Amino acid sequence: MTLKKSLAIILIILLIDQISKIYVKLHFQLGEDITAFSWFHLVFVENDGMAWGTKLSDFFSFITDSTAKLILTLFRIVAVIGIGFWLRSTIKKQKSKTLVFAISLIFAGALGNIIDSVFYGILFNDSYGQVATFLPESGGYAGVFYGKVVDMLHFPLYDGFLPDWLPVIGGKQFSFFDPVFNIADVAISTGIGILIVFNKKAFS
Repeated sequence: MTLKKSLAIILIILLIDQISKIYVKLHFQLGEDITAFSWFHLVFVENDGMAWGTKLSDFFSFITDSTAKLILTLFRIVAVIGIGFWLRSTIKKQKSKTLVFAISLIFAGALGNIIDSVFYGILFNDSYGQVATFLPESGGYAGVFYGKVVDMLHFPLYDGFLPDWLPVIGGKQFSFFDPVFNIADVAISTGIGILIVFNKKAFS
């Protein structure tokens, strides 16, 4: 796969990711939930941490939330730079198309979430009880590097009680799939999934 094709994939994913996030940010209040289908909702949430909202300060009590956010954003920037070099090297060495495609997806997804973390705090005001505005006169809700990642895709495929005949968990409330995520997360997960499922083809 050529560098141009890889860049095209990255650009398409970035555009879809950012357009969807900006649309939700400028049309939804935080926590607003719109049901498209019983199994698919648009839910506006903002993630200030890692996966499922986990923060470094949850593990290290001596770190403030603000410091934890800055460390996470800087780590993401370093990581995406590393992935970028990996992608460039992979294309230059003419590795398999599967590997280049997977890395392109991961890079695009990581970069998409970094844009939120770095810039959204200064580009938008907060969405608590209101629809945010772009470049508000009063300033954004946070400084550079302190933005929150916008998530909106929710697939509640099952929500109910498990059959009583199941041992231990029978009769208990169970829901699947709870996490709310975005296009960038889908790209990262798909890229990693390709590397796992098609491992031999990717690293031939």
